[in-house]
Amino acid sequence: MPKASELKRGSVVEINDVPHVVKQLEAKSPSSRGASTLYKIRFNNLKTGQKLDQSFKGDDFLKEADCVRTKVQFSYIDDTCHVFMNMDDYSQYSVDTTDIEEQVGYLTEGLEGIVALLSDDSVLAIELPNSVNLEIKETAPGIKGATATGRTKPAIVTTGLEVQVPEYLEPGETIKLNTVTGKFISRA
Repeated sequence: MPKASELKRGSVVEINDVPHVVKQLEAKSPSSRGASTLYKIRFNNLKTGQKLDQSFKGDDFLKEADCVRTKVQFSYIDDTCHVFMNMDDYSQYSVDTTDIEEQVGYLTEGLEGIVALLSDDSVLAIELPNSVNLEIKETAPGIKGATATGRTKPAIVTTGLEVQVPEYLEPGETIKLNTVTGKFISRA
């Protein structure tokens, strides 16, 4: 049973016997002494898609959803679905694109390291690897002599995701992105 303080985006827990996935997580530290940190969490009901906002103390326990974790690889897009292949038995799972729309920008064909959460042989949610490598498709030209300062510029990667990158990067370069925060980590 995970504590509220141990949850992260993509975690699946049971609320009222229904699996819910964590979509947003916000920690609020109280100003008074002795008070515990509050976690404001937005869940999505995995059966109906409805949003649910709840607040928990850091040491509140939540029931982990009864689901199987299996390693999958992203295979291809089929109309309105993304298809993933089980790395053990090569079976395929289709996931509606709207169910994973926040993660689509990090998916490239053949991407491994993805964990699918299965219940009754259907995918409830996917967990991306912590970082992925993507190629910059479009950005302003690199500035000669720009160093690794805090100045950034927008760039569009091959999946269509827009991210902020340092000024010295050029189109065609491959970068490493954090899939949790969506931020640039380094050149790949």
